[in-house]
Amino acid sequence: MTAIRLLLVDDDPLVRAGLRLMLGGADDIEIVGEAADGGQAETLVDRVRPDVVLMDIRMPAVDGLTATERLRRRPDAPQVVVLTTFHADEQVLRALRAGAAGFVLKDTPPAEILDAVRRVAGGDPVLSPTVTRQLMDHAAGSTADTRRTRARERLTALAEREREVAVAVGRGLSNAEIAAALFMSVATVKAHVSRILARLGLNNRVQIALLAYDAGLLDGEDGHQVQ
Repeated sequence: MTAIRLLLVDDDPLVRAGLRLMLGGADDIEIVGEAADGGQAETLVDRVRPDVVLMDIRMPAVDGLTATERLRRRPDAPQVVVLTTFHADEQVLRALRAGAAGFVLKDTPPAEILDAVRRVAGGDPVLSPTVTRQLMDHAAGSTADTRRTRARERLTALAEREREVAVAVGRGLSNAEIAAALFMSVATVKAHVSRILARLGLNNRVQIALLAYDAGLLDGEDGHQVQ
């Protein structure tokens, strides 16, 4: 089994040491580097080619948000998992919109951080329905109407069945749960998700969920709000 190549990015050396201690002992994790800010992270990504970057947000020089945006624009971008001390942080929401695969709190138990890294490396972004809802509610405000209008315009590119899958993704359901709820195979769900990402120019399921929320698709129970 090929180990997951992990890059740690945090300006606090004690945090990095703790993460290395927690994660470095796993047989399927190889910590290939550490960086103290986003600029160092970008340089190291070119050198060590990580599969996953565990990225702090609040750092001097180049912060984690800027680094995430730059990394996710690359053709062979690593997955990014945001590290934060906040349950609901506007910057975290912006990182998810930029293409981060999810986020974990710094006080998350080691086993859950390991699980998050493994899931993201396997192509399954960390999307907690509870925490994602907190972030979405945190971002709701004076620009909500503008975001809804723009999101609805983008979602007109989807077929009805794809829209139903987008709603289910937004509610935090796994592929198996979506398949059961919509009476289709898991393979069909995966195909729909892939088409949604391609049609809308998105990076991952988190961005599908955020767009579905912005459009108002999660307000009701059937996902038919977008006309």
